[in-house]
Amino acid sequence: MTDANEQFLSTHEYLQDLGITIVSQHEGYVQLRLPHTESLTNPGSEVMQGGVIATLIDHGGGAAIRTTLERPLEMKHASTELNVSYIRPATGDLLADATVVISGQTRGVVEVDVTTETPDGPKEVAVGRVSLY
Repeated sequence: MTDANEQFLSTHEYLQDLGITIVSQHEGYVQLRLPHTESLTNPGSEVMQGGVIATLIDHGGGAAIRTTLERPLEMKHASTELNVSYIRPATGDLLADATVVISGQTRGVVEVDVTTETPDGPKEVAVGRVSLY
C-alpha cells in the first residue's frame, strides 16, 4: 500500500512538478501536502489557482483508493466524477485529507478536505468528492 502510492507519485511528472507529497497514509486514508508557490497562484495575487486545488483533490481520491486495492499498481482505476466546492481563498501551503467512503468491486468514492494553516489555525479552503471506476 505505502510503496504503491510513493511509486505512483515518483513516476508522475505533473504531480511532482506541482510539489505534491504524501504526509501519511493507512488503509482508506491518505494525507497529501502541496506547498504554496508563486507559480501555482493566479496572476497578480497570492491565491492558489482553483485547478491546482482540483488536481490535489483528484490525486487524493486515487491515492486513497489505492490503499484499499490488493494490487494497487496493477488494478487500473480512473476518476469518473470530480466535485469541488471552494470555500475560501488558498494563500498558504495545503493539506488534503482523503478518506474512502466506499471501495467496491467496480466503483469507489472518496471525500477530500483541503485545509491551509493560518495565524488563527487551520482553515478549510475546499471540499471535494471523487468517484472512481
